Amino acid sequence: MAGLTAERLDPLRWIAAPMALCMAATLLLAAPIKLWGLQLPEPVFAMIPAFAWAVLRPQILAPACLLILGLFDDLIWGGRLGLWGLGLLVAYGIVLVSRNMMSGQSRLMMGVWYVTAWTACMATAWTVTAMQTANSPSLVALALQWLPTALLFPVADYLVGRFEDADPRFR
Repeated sequence: MAGLTAERLDPLRWIAAPMALCMAATLLLAAPIKLWGLQLPEPVFAMIPAFAWAVLRPQILAPACLLILGLFDDLIWGGRLGLWGLGLLVAYGIVLVSRNMMSGQSRLMMGVWYVTAWTACMATAWTVTAMQTANSPSLVALALQWLPTALLFPVADYLVGRFEDADPRFR
């Protein structure tokens, strides 16, 4: 992103701030507010740092933080503990393994990688839920959670662009 200035990769800005913002946004949209009889969407905001952390600066702290964010989502939404943590770690792993192929790609291709990783996260959550309950989860509910999270790619792209020049290894 040409208009952004790079910032230092200190843990407070790179790890703690996105975690806190994801938790706050999750709490905000989990509020029992209805508009025109419909509940607010429940995007998985933790997918944003899962993508950005794997693209720019993979380190041991990021998967632990993703597990914490996943457990937080499980507690807020009343799901099985570990479900979203596992899904986010699968998405992180996919992005981490393919990050060399992503380097130098256009914004459109980065969006495709984001959606692919998010789809793998959702497929993992759907499969685990189906296996544990011996019942297929609703595909409509899956789509209603998949779409808003997929539309969060510009935020993930902003996070990547904000820190991409901060690490001298990538210059």
